[in-house]
Amino acid sequence: MSHHLDSPLARQDIRLDITDLYVFRGEVGSVFAINVCHSIFGPIPTPGFHPEGMYEFKIDLDGDAIEDITYRLTFDDRDQQGTQRFVLRRIAGIEAANPDAQGEVVCAGDTDKECCAPNGTRVWVGRAGDPFWIDADVLHAVGHAFEDGTIVNLGNWTPKTAKNLFAGQTVYSIVLEVPDDELRVHSDETGSIGVWAVATLATDAGGWRSINRVGLPMIHPLFTQFDDDLGNRLNAGRPADDFAVYGKSVSKAVASVVAAYGTAQDPNFYAERFARRLFPNVLPYIVGTEASFGFSVWNGRSLTDNVADVMFSIAANTPIGTGIGKESVTSKPSRKFPYVPVVI
Repeated sequence: MSHHLDSPLARQDIRLDITDLYVFRGEVGSVFAINVCHSIFGPIPTPGFHPEGMYEFKIDLDGDAIEDITYRLTFDDRDQQGTQRFVLRRIAGIEAANPDAQGEVVCAGDTDKECCAPNGTRVWVGRAGDPFWIDADVLHAVGHAFEDGTIVNLGNWTPKTAKNLFAGQTVYSIVLEVPDDELRVHSDETGSIGVWAVATLATDAGGWRSINRVGLPMIHPLFTQFDDDLGNRLNAGRPADDFAVYGKSVSKAVASVVAAYGTAQDPNFYAERFARRLFPNVLPYIVGTEASFGFSVWNGRSLTDNVADVMFSIAANTPIGTGIGKESVTSKPSRKFPYVPVVI
């Protein structure tokens, strides 16, 4: 699972459990998309989006892993038809990191309907097919390997028996498309930005608690399947602090697996370089380009990138495949807005 049920806090209310973050080139601009409220473990107690939560796309424009622009969505309660009213705000500059900043209203609308702003920004939120795929046996074997410092033991598993754990499952998606000029005017000459998403919940004391934070895919399946405390901590904090806080423990886990495979002359050096690539936990993207999260390049993430094979193999420094790909997804993404496979 990319980020599905990745920590005890996230499991308390799946409306705030971000399963995946995607960043890619759309029809008219750069697309930022997250999925929450998945159906993987049965009927959803309360579908949709949390009315006491905030869902934010964080965009770093200068490479310091601190947000310069925040796009924030908040939701009203569901009405009798299940529709939720939402407001999209844009907060820029130093206030982008302030959860209490009001920013400017970009647009307001209802779930399952496209909402457009005068500057061309558009957003769609609603129920969609889950575009992610993973084989459960490979998933758990990888988790055990990085927990125990061993090779990935797949037993009698073969690619012929691989099944997509998420086939036929649904999520609730937030899809935001921003005209490229809105980003290029602020970013450096290359158009490079860094992106992450955060779901937070209002506290009784009047503040906000981070429930889920996601940048790069597959970090939690690698390192937190059997470490709930680490799962909670990775979902808090800020990207700029990630390497200082988590670099040592992640490097240790990677070095143990690489040593078990014997695929590096110096497993510790390899592991540190991997951890420095992993942290800060921010998804890089060059505005206006085609997304590709692959072995050689991490440039955004499309709805069809095979991130599990990429991250498992790079972390272990040896090929690890799940035996399935985008063909195993039941509902296929579209090249037209809102891009996710909408479920009526």
